[in-house]
Amino acid sequence: MRTIAFLGPEGTFAHAALRTLPVADDAVLTPTTNVTLAIDAVRTAAADAALVPLENSVEGAVPATLDELATGEPLMIAEETYLSVTFELLARPGTRLADIANIATHPHAEAQVRRWLIDNVPSAQVTLVGSTAGAAAAVAAGEYDAAVSAAVAGELYGLDVLAHDIADSANAVTRFVLLTRPAPPPPPTGNDRTTLVAYLRADHSGALLEILSEFGNRGINLTRIESRPTRSRIGHYCFSIDCEGHIADERVGDALAALHRVCADVRFLGSYPRREGTQATVPPGRTDDRFADARAWLDQVRTKGTA
Repeated sequence: MRTIAFLGPEGTFAHAALRTLPVADDAVLTPTTNVTLAIDAVRTAAADAALVPLENSVEGAVPATLDELATGEPLMIAEETYLSVTFELLARPGTRLADIANIATHPHAEAQVRRWLIDNVPSAQVTLVGSTAGAAAAVAAGEYDAAVSAAVAGELYGLDVLAHDIADSANAVTRFVLLTRPAPPPPPTGNDRTTLVAYLRADHSGALLEILSEFGNRGINLTRIESRPTRSRIGHYCFSIDCEGHIADERVGDALAALHRVCADVRFLGSYPRREGTQATVPPGRTDDRFADARAWLDQVRTKGTA
């Protein structure tokens, strides 16, 4: 039976997102206390896969996930899923809003409810913890007065909802990815996403443009790009990139091969079905058949001197 690690404990948004995936139906779901431990479980074969957050529509990318994927033993994204996120203010029964002196929550949750907390509990001290469900558990244990978490965590830990849907921005969504050890990617579906990390060979003028041009020249749309420090020394960065298409597509494979030529390294993190959005139409001259035709033409010129 497959084992899937996730950012726990039970009742986190990661737990809810994992339960939307068919692969979780017959799997053993194992909570971990942070993203790093969930990913380590896959690398050490303690788990077959791990579900972790990658980005949020309000706060942006999750640095812990990006950095773990950019370093250490390579892993791959097998699939992605999206979860609408609604936050509640939870407290032990009998607690009033005026009684709250301290609140626990996850950093990404805090960023999404910051204005509400300032307006409604301005004197409360906010403590950042490893997960929203962990915050709820800590409130149940008496460590904090309240938690910003999901409603299901309140049900699990016997807490009351003092305030419902307290996010500063409505319709927040978090994107989660299922990580596995390296394996051949699934076949293209026609609406796919490819994720990679590109490492600069050396910091120089136009370095980012050099990377972007390899995608732009082939008509490949980028859906996300983040710069992250390589941790070697200040000023050295790598780029975490999502693009439309599958590595089996000629234009995508050609772009990654070109990046491999000009970058210090390229880490392929997977091609997998895209769960939101529609892939843009491939521009003229960038379809697979045009790449094949161009190769055939070049072969003719090289061998015969004319096409």
